[in-house]
Parts: sequence; C-alpha cells; structure tokens
Amino acid sequence: MPTLQVSSPLGVVVIGRNEGERLGRCLRSVLAPGRPVVYVDSGSTDESVRIAESLGVVVHLLDMGQPFTAARARNAGVMQLLAATPECTFVQFVDGDCEVAPGWIDSAQCFLQDNPMVAVVSGRLRERFPERSVYNLLCDMEWASPVGESRACGGCALMQVD
Repeated sequence: MPTLQVSSPLGVVVIGRNEGERLGRCLRSVLAPGRPVVYVDSGSTDESVRIAESLGVVVHLLDMGQPFTAARARNAGVMQLLAATPECTFVQFVDGDCEVAPGWIDSAQCFLQDNPMVAVVSGRLRERFPERSVYNLLCDMEWASPVGESRACGGCALMQVD
C-alpha cells in the first residue's frame, strides 16, 4: 500500500463511489510529484479502488456500517492526510467525478498564501458535456455562480488547514 509523501504544503482529498473511468481522469488531474493524494471510497462495487491503487494513490475505505455522506468522506480523508503529512497547510478537496483544471491548484494556493484571512477558494464548475442532455445543461447553468466573495461553496475547493 502506498504511503503519503510530501514536498509541498498541499495535499489532495478525492471522494467517490463507483466513479470508474471518471475517477481515473480525476486522479490524473491532481497527481504531481511530491503531492500527497488520498482517495476515500464509499463502498464502490466497480473498479474505483483498483484504479486509485494503480495510480499510486493512498486509498481509505469508509466503514460500510455507517451511512455514507460527502462530509464524512472528506473528514476521513483529511484526517488520514494530516496524520501522515502534518506539514500540509492546504487541502484541495475534489469529487471523484470531477477533473481539476490545469493551473487551478497553483493559482488557488498562491491566492490563499497572499490572502491569509481567506479560508477557502473555489472555482467555476463546468459540466463536461452540457450539450448531451438537458440535465447536463441545467447543471452547467446552475454552477455559474457569481465571481468574488461568497459565504458558501461546494465541496470542490482548496482550503487552508488552519
């Protein structure tokens, strides 16, 4: 089983269940030399765990005896990340069916370093194929939130540990 290694103060927690190929794309979008990544699996019955392990990602399996929630998965992931790499000062959370845009993590981390009173930054979520269905299009439209300060954000965000 892989162990977490860190050469930067940033780690990643990915959560998911039965994401398969989407999880592979997600994990490849956050992997970088020296960047610790934890994948928290909520009872997948597909190849998600195998995919994560094949990419060298640390996998945390949630206890199936308790209800699964995204918050529970994120909390378990950050606890594992920080136990192994307490020097992490930033955590990028991402859902396993999402991809992180190139440059996002560096840009968001720089913003938080320059603005220590800001706790969280989140970017614009985009539907991969908005033209494929009215549901995809509606999700893409719903995610078009205003730019600037906000009192809330979704679960795909970069946060200061403190």
